[in-house]
Amino acid sequence: MPTYIAPTKDMQFLLHEVLKASESSVPGYDELEPDFTGAVLEEAGKLASEVLQPLNVVGDTEGCTFENGVVRTPEGFKAAFDQLREGGWTALDCDPEYGGQGMPYLLGTAVGEMFVSANMAFNMYQGLTHGAYSAIHAHGSDEQKATYLPKMVTCEWTGTMNLTEPHCGTDLGLMRTKAVPQDDGTYKVSGQKIFISAGDHDMAENIIHLVLAKIPGGPDGIKGVSLFIVPKFLVNEDGSLGARNGVSVGKIEEKMGIHGNATCVMNYDEATGYLIGEAHKGMRAMFTMMNEARLGVGLQGYAQSEVAYQNALAYAVDRLQGRDVTGAKNPDGPADPLIVHPDIRRNLMDQKSFTEGARAFTFWGASLIDAAHRSGDKDADGLISLLTPVIKGFQTDKGFEMATNAQQVYGGHGYIEEWGMSQFARDARIAMIYEGANGVQALDLVGRKLAQDGGKHVMGFFEMVKTFCKENAGDAAFDAEFLNPLKAASKDLQAAGMYFMQNGTKNPNHALAGSYDFMHMFGHVCLGYMWARMGLAAKQALAAGASDTEFYETKLTTGRYYMARQLPATAMHLARIQSGADTVMALKAANF
Repeated sequence: MPTYIAPTKDMQFLLHEVLKASESSVPGYDELEPDFTGAVLEEAGKLASEVLQPLNVVGDTEGCTFENGVVRTPEGFKAAFDQLREGGWTALDCDPEYGGQGMPYLLGTAVGEMFVSANMAFNMYQGLTHGAYSAIHAHGSDEQKATYLPKMVTCEWTGTMNLTEPHCGTDLGLMRTKAVPQDDGTYKVSGQKIFISAGDHDMAENIIHLVLAKIPGGPDGIKGVSLFIVPKFLVNEDGSLGARNGVSVGKIEEKMGIHGNATCVMNYDEATGYLIGEAHKGMRAMFTMMNEARLGVGLQGYAQSEVAYQNALAYAVDRLQGRDVTGAKNPDGPADPLIVHPDIRRNLMDQKSFTEGARAFTFWGASLIDAAHRSGDKDADGLISLLTPVIKGFQTDKGFEMATNAQQVYGGHGYIEEWGMSQFARDARIAMIYEGANGVQALDLVGRKLAQDGGKHVMGFFEMVKTFCKENAGDAAFDAEFLNPLKAASKDLQAAGMYFMQNGTKNPNHALAGSYDFMHMFGHVCLGYMWARMGLAAKQALAAGASDTEFYETKLTTGRYYMARQLPATAMHLARIQSGADTVMALKAANF
């Protein structure tokens, strides 16, 4: 059976030596001292390893059941969810006004990674709730906040987001769910939503659905969409639960992975709903939840890579197969361990260098969110808006790739369920699809985010990389191994952007056909930037006489690998982009 050990040391390195969190001027960051974050991460790691991880295979094999209108989660899930609640983990970064602990989103991100690596399907119940909490917190009325948020912070009540319908996914303007206004200010919501993660279950007293619907007579398309709170049970004025609302589960989906999460078809039959924010402005409110969810899904990508890598590494060290071509490394045994072979090393280094780079990228993104929300930093807000589709799209594509790479280390055993590697690959696969399929993320990046605020944020990113390289140049080895590859990759990314500017206006397909390559190119540059920052921190620690030289030398060695073996992919993506759309669009639809 697979195991999981939380990478707390690597997280501490990022928090305190790369991001230097406690030195930041962002409100609340002064509390993030190493002793404090270390204690929080240690306790979260224990919960992840000892409670959540053993339930991962249980959730996968048992799945959720739906019988007589009741959805039940796998054995052990409810007790673990109670333990999560009682420990205050669901309230870690929520508003103290509603019972939260008020910690920065950055710390919540670190803890969230552990829970996702340990049991992705389980963590989705609280993850969706946090997103719904954020949407109500940002756009709800004072009365709505007071009614719903305290119970959602504790996860006594959980939350969902309801967007997709059988005939419309990405194109939400086609939705048919309607909300008819009533004399008392409520709405009657009717329609069907599909693919609703954590749509129903037995672990909470109430479930607060956030539902997109159209008010009759409103504008056509996406401009006519509004957002509603539709609770499973109506809430009385004194906060107690009232009558069952007109919402029910049609079925739970049979899925490739995340079997421990109840993915439901939800039927709304004149259910009582409460408008959030303004009528016909629902997408603005829902995007508060969706953007947070997209960052969370990007985290899921590398979190599955992390746990898969840990187990693949253990197998490669233990499994004896063949002899090292340069001479036996285990002469007293019948064969050498797998890890002596160069191709196994390449595979493991791909996984390790991606996962550590993606963790740094995601933590940096979380710190930008904190700067935007806690300090009102508009530049940070614009930059994380630009980077969100990269975090989601690139990291989930690569995270799935690394999960299957880890599976490959096992050979035939990786294909056998008892070893657990299949589950990591199957669970990771959904992250490329939900919260906006990765092709849509690429279109959002190129079609909307690059030009946002006149291109200010992408130009700011390039300037940030340029300044970092300039300020830290002068060490010949560091320049050659880290800064020069980063500068070359950044120039490739700028060249791709210039191609879009010169050709996309004449024929938009030239930009859109290259959008997926651009998203991956941008991802590589971001991880290259992160590896340069980590490499610098490791170099400085060694120069200062750090006692754990092996940790910092390992960090530098892993960074050198990424810069030499992965970052050059930007040149390939640039060549594809500059080939234009002609070869992509040449074949007639009838000839596919």
